[in-house]
Amino acid sequence: MPRETPAAPPESRGPLRPLTPPDWLVRSLKPQSAPIPWAAVARASVAMALPLAVGILAGQPTYGALASMGALSGVIGDTADAYRMRVLNIAVPQLFGALGVTLGSLVFGHGWVAVGAVTFVALVSGMMSTIGAVASVGGLLLLLNCVVGAGLPMPGQWWLAPALMTGGGLLVLAFGLLAWPLRSGVPERAAVADAYRAVAALLDAAGTDAYDDARAAVTASLNQSYDLVLARRARDHGRNPELVRLVARLNALTPIVEAAPAAHLSARHACVRLPPEIPAVVRDMARAVEDGGGAPTAWTPEPERLPEPRDHAARALDHAVLHAVETLGDADPLGVIGADDRLGHPAALRVRVRRAARNVVLSGASWRYGLRLALCIGIAQALVSLVDVPRSYWVALTVTFVLKPDFGSVFSRAVLRALGTAAGLVVAAAVLVQVPHGWWDVPVMMLLAPLIPALTTRGYGYQTAAITPVILLLSDILNHQGLGLVVPRLVDSLIGCAIALVAGYLLWPESWGTRIGDRLADAVADTAGYVESAFGASVEPAARARMRRRLYRDLSVIRSEFQRALTEPPPTGTRAAAWWPLVVAVERILDATTAARVRIRHGAPPPASDEVAEVARELRELAAGLRASAVLEEVRTEFTVGPKESVLEPLRQEVGAARAIATPTA
Repeated sequence: MPRETPAAPPESRGPLRPLTPPDWLVRSLKPQSAPIPWAAVARASVAMALPLAVGILAGQPTYGALASMGALSGVIGDTADAYRMRVLNIAVPQLFGALGVTLGSLVFGHGWVAVGAVTFVALVSGMMSTIGAVASVGGLLLLLNCVVGAGLPMPGQWWLAPALMTGGGLLVLAFGLLAWPLRSGVPERAAVADAYRAVAALLDAAGTDAYDDARAAVTASLNQSYDLVLARRARDHGRNPELVRLVARLNALTPIVEAAPAAHLSARHACVRLPPEIPAVVRDMARAVEDGGGAPTAWTPEPERLPEPRDHAARALDHAVLHAVETLGDADPLGVIGADDRLGHPAALRVRVRRAARNVVLSGASWRYGLRLALCIGIAQALVSLVDVPRSYWVALTVTFVLKPDFGSVFSRAVLRALGTAAGLVVAAAVLVQVPHGWWDVPVMMLLAPLIPALTTRGYGYQTAAITPVILLLSDILNHQGLGLVVPRLVDSLIGCAIALVAGYLLWPESWGTRIGDRLADAVADTAGYVESAFGASVEPAARARMRRRLYRDLSVIRSEFQRALTEPPPTGTRAAAWWPLVVAVERILDATTAARVRIRHGAPPPASDEVAEVARELRELAAGLRASAVLEEVRTEFTVGPKESVLEPLRQEVGAARAIATPTA
């Protein structure tokens, strides 16, 4: 018999490696870095505690609990800085929430009727969520309040619950608008000033490895600024001098942003940094924008502070900065905005509503998400309404929160929902055991409610942990189950997460191609069109600028989708990590195209049409390859048209780098 090999002694074995959580879970649990919105924290504390106090004082604590529940939805939607955006983000969703709780209360306790009604509302809610941010929140409240109405007996007549809940939400809005007469236009000015600071940071990063991240920050800041200004401009265009001035100042950033890629390439080629005087002047302009609600002529930077330009890129940047200086010093920018309107005038509200409705009805993605949400909600509501087990509305509530694709990855949200609910239930158990109902509920609510806006900025799991004890306290005021709520609610949350994972994630997987591959392919194809338009004489500069802004906005959405995918387990998470360099490569192609255009505008010889056609063809081949396969194949690109000294040479290098990216099979 062969002799057995003795096991190695413990001290001869390698050191034990500690168990570490997977990367996708670490990314999901890592708190985001964001400032605490102290004004929203204060509003949440007062707006959610005041209805309780009034209800207790009137001898109707359940009415106060319903109004506080409506205030909770207002607190969740209280995320905008601009006052007009607060009206949209809070008031409009409250109308859908009132409709939802009305429908839910009408079918309460009606078995299959309740299942059918809530499932249909889920379909409508899911399709609404694909329209935009305000419609997404409106669809969320429509479904959430319908689920609550179908799962909890509402006091009083049918109209009382929607009136109380809507009143609670509008109370949050009223507190949020108190300072509007004194601070009208201030948030918009602050957003435009932040855009100037982001551009200054971009110029600081020119020629360094930090440039890509700085460019992404500029895109995000410009997106926010444009959205805020457009929200005002849809109503006040041409009639508000301050608004015209803001639009002109925002437009003045476009030439600087267009010149930045050329300055970056030039600085990287020469291994030198941009002179610090240039970003310093842009920061000075940011301070002027933030402080210049009245006469903009009160501050004017000195053009002689700018150094003498040394090449085409520096000359373009110098002209762009001086143009912005002149715009800030123009007391009557009406001529500026009329001559160079890069922003575009938004369509009338009725036109946008009609267009959005048509797009939703005809969109395959809208129907896919609506049906997916309806399936999961139908299963959850059937479990609550038809099966004789002690389950509650919390199951469908959990499914609703988890299956919000514009809020993050479904998989990571299910995990974070379970963890956040468990953490929140610990706090809720302590409150339900130690705090008697009555006036003590008011100070407890004043302490718990501010945690919602404070922790929402940290991530979804933290938000769930903050919301859970608040909802349980309000639910206990309505049905008086006490500590018996805690364990069943945890079980309900786990059941809801399981339904979302199985019926909404595993059985209805949003394929890689649909979520990211097709979007990235569309962006690459649009980039090919931008390359052709950048060197075509028939395209107006304003139209070209709007095309470039749209492309950067699309890529910022793709960046966000990639960040969500990174929080999912393999194969999606690993594939997202492998594809990430291609997203950066496409952004660099845009930069190189813009830089070439700027160099031509400042004296460089334009490329031949066949050079442009060859670059566009390579990009369209790349787009076709992205649509055809989930795995990138390495392609060595050899450009045959155009000399090495062509203005398109940096662009050709970036396109070649993008084609050469290979992704291992996931």
